[in-house]
Amino acid sequence: MNAIEFPWLTAIILLPLVAALAIPLIPDKEGRTVRWYGLGVAIADFALMIYAFWYKYDFQSSTLQLVENYPWIPQLGLHCAVGVDGLSMPLLLLTGLINTLAIFAAWKVTTKPRLFYGLMLAMYSAQLGVFVAQDLLLFFLMWEIELVPVYLLISIWGGQNRRYAATKFILYTAAASIFILIAGFAMAFSGDTITFDMATLGMKEYPKTLELLVYAGFLIAFGVKLPIFPLHTWLPDAHGEASAPGSMILAGVLLKMGGYALIRFNVEMLPNAHVTFAPVLAILGVVNIVYGACCAFAQTNLKRRLAYSSIAHMGFVLIGIASYTELGISGAVLQMVSHGLIAASLFFLSGVTYDRTHTLMMDKMGGMAKVMPKTFALFTIGSMASLALPGMSGFVGELMVFLGIATSDVYSSSFKVVVVLLSAVGVILTPIYLLSMLRQVFYGEQSQELHLDAVISDVKPREIFITACLLLPIIGIGFYPKLATQTYDVKAVELAAHAREVLPVVAHQQPSSLYSRIFSAPTLATSQVESSINISE
Repeated sequence: MNAIEFPWLTAIILLPLVAALAIPLIPDKEGRTVRWYGLGVAIADFALMIYAFWYKYDFQSSTLQLVENYPWIPQLGLHCAVGVDGLSMPLLLLTGLINTLAIFAAWKVTTKPRLFYGLMLAMYSAQLGVFVAQDLLLFFLMWEIELVPVYLLISIWGGQNRRYAATKFILYTAAASIFILIAGFAMAFSGDTITFDMATLGMKEYPKTLELLVYAGFLIAFGVKLPIFPLHTWLPDAHGEASAPGSMILAGVLLKMGGYALIRFNVEMLPNAHVTFAPVLAILGVVNIVYGACCAFAQTNLKRRLAYSSIAHMGFVLIGIASYTELGISGAVLQMVSHGLIAASLFFLSGVTYDRTHTLMMDKMGGMAKVMPKTFALFTIGSMASLALPGMSGFVGELMVFLGIATSDVYSSSFKVVVVLLSAVGVILTPIYLLSMLRQVFYGEQSQELHLDAVISDVKPREIFITACLLLPIIGIGFYPKLATQTYDVKAVELAAHAREVLPVVAHQQPSSLYSRIFSAPTLATSQVESSINISE
């Protein structure tokens, strides 16, 4: 382990897990002590995270920091290696904030409270481990541990079809995890040395065919989590049946694990294969945006509409990753942070609405703005952020992605025009289905079944506080994006440069029609490479 005064990352990861194991020892019959205990642990871990990054993290460095390396299974060369850089640090803070607020949002859980808060803390720990793991098998272990609590949270505390949704979630994600294991072992055993250290794996040279297959395997695995069309179908079912705290974590953290892993593995560790797959990612991003927006129109279930909206918004992450520009990659990271905050707020407010009406069907709602004006105001702010209103974080993230792909000198003009125009169609559709959602829920004729005037109450102070904790950074980032971008700007520059440096070589090795029609920079780079070869001869 590096010479640091305290193992910050290990403490941050293990605190929620150790606290979860201690829950059965707490004397509590009604769950009141357990919920305060769970919230206190989450707040303490989030505070520890903020302190460590504020005083121990250098924002001007792109290298791994707070690195810890402990022998795990020395005979196999396995180590418990953790570290944090500009790519993982903002997502760690996002994970801490959303998990803390999700535990606070679960204040009314009375069914098996010990198990519920134990699972929430264990899941929190595993999610943190995914973002800091620097050993491939440790990453895989944390990735798998996180699946079990999510499955149980949906299947026990979910809606009417919770078992179907939970089973579909675990089947999709567990099957996808097999590709991580196979691709990881292929990388580890390639070459003369066997290693699972991610930094070493990133410096290895892989045969062309193997690297393409490994990239495809990771793309499938992480594409399920992101999710990428057509691997997305588990998400609307999971959101439709999960409780509000579960949906907050699903949309706010789990989807971001897929985006993070795509950048960490596919872009940073397999840059040669990324040249081949980058236009595919851009096309899949466009499909996500348009398909997600169109499907959202067809949903009458409030949470399913928001779920398809999430699919559409994550398409911008794919386009940013494929852009080969600092601005595009920075926009992809900002879009993940922004969407995590926005989606968590909207799913929480949908849970607030469900608690009052006991329905998620928008055609059974209506006229609720009169009796729930505060909820309507908060829901409107969240929806405005989701449709990328200027002054909100969603606008900044999507604008950076658009500018990143539009100004990229890697792709041909025709390819960029098609990507930008089709993505713009999704941007136009987004306010239509979100404003339609607000109209159906809060305006129109009052449903006689709801007895609005007699039964329904507006948001309580606890619920306002939770929503405000999510909306304030959304507005803050919207007016001053540097609040978020300064945490990863240096890393974004490094990632873009690392991805671009292999373009001339790959273009020279693969002078195919694909490059002449889609790419522009590799064609120029090919001539430069050939001229340099002639000069050297």
